[in-house]
Amino acid sequence: MMTPDHKHRILILGASGFIGNALYKELCSYFSTFGTYHVTNPAFELNKHFFQYRVEEDDIFEILEAVKPSIIISCLRGDFHAQVIAHRHMAEYVVAHDCKILFLSSANVFDAYSKFPSYEDDKTLSGSIYGHFKIKIENMLMRLPKKKVVIVRLPMIFGTQSPRVKVLKQHIADKTAIEVFPNLIMNVTTDFKLTQQIHYIINRNKHGIFHLGSSDLVHHDDFIMEMVTLITSENVHFKQVYTTNEDRYLAVIPKLNPLPKHLQICSTELLEELNNYMNYNP
Repeated sequence: MMTPDHKHRILILGASGFIGNALYKELCSYFSTFGTYHVTNPAFELNKHFFQYRVEEDDIFEILEAVKPSIIISCLRGDFHAQVIAHRHMAEYVVAHDCKILFLSSANVFDAYSKFPSYEDDKTLSGSIYGHFKIKIENMLMRLPKKKVVIVRLPMIFGTQSPRVKVLKQHIADKTAIEVFPNLIMNVTTDFKLTQQIHYIINRNKHGIFHLGSSDLVHHDDFIMEMVTLITSENVHFKQVYTTNEDRYLAVIPKLNPLPKHLQICSTELLEELNNYMNYNP
């Protein structure tokens, strides 16, 4: 294991969640890395680098003052209004200290658009409560000095231990229908690739907006059906959901800030990664 690089103290808000925990595991060997968790957990309580934090109840300033981070990574979940207040406090901290914030946003900031994939400089517009919430925080952070902000917009995230894959497995076990959206064109990523990409962004001291989706686009129904065939050979029921009669895009494509080739991913690589895991853990 490499010794930590003390040039950064990284605080991951939401480090007990799927993405936050993957980021902690990726970064903790290289940087002084701290995290927050929500639900009482003995494993996290014993780790002196973890702090219990409930966004609806606790003051983020206390943790910021204790950790004194040079980079804050926000993977928070929870009440939207409480998150907005917490991010306002983070923004105040970032302005007053030698600190940068990296915010994990979503392709849903573009979910009101449907005719084309979305690029970094496209205007955000959402028809969903979740998308509106992400836009509100993005706009707040974009008022900070440019070099202090990284906004990462993410597509659907899959991984061997991801909530999405666990839901698929549960449907298969319960023999219930899996919903697929035949007219939805999207791109995807994995927790493994995402953590590598964010590590690179930190190492290279990048700032700005990044779209970290796969380089190719897939139809939701085709992709989910392929994924299910890797999980089980049994017959599985699918429920086709048509929200529109035409193809609808929900994809974030890089144009202004592409990452190096070795950090890009396509949907077939994701399926291969899942297939290798299934064969290794039958």
